[in-house]
Amino acid sequence: MTDIKQAARRKARLGQTIGAVLWSFFGVRRSANHEADMAELNPLHVIAVGVIAAAIFVLGLIGLVQFITS
Repeated sequence: MTDIKQAARRKARLGQTIGAVLWSFFGVRRSANHEADMAELNPLHVIAVGVIAAAIFVLGLIGLVQFITS
């Protein structure tokens, strides 16, 4: 339980969280950067940003397909 509390106390900027999530979507990440992110990023924020980014990606693809097929 203390690991969860420690993870929730991690402080990272929103831009840093978004950057980490977008790089993970792209699939390119340095090992050193990954380790630094694991130490600084709040897992709950990463999940929230990941869900939002995935929703934007899917909606963008749907919009693109509708644009092309119309």
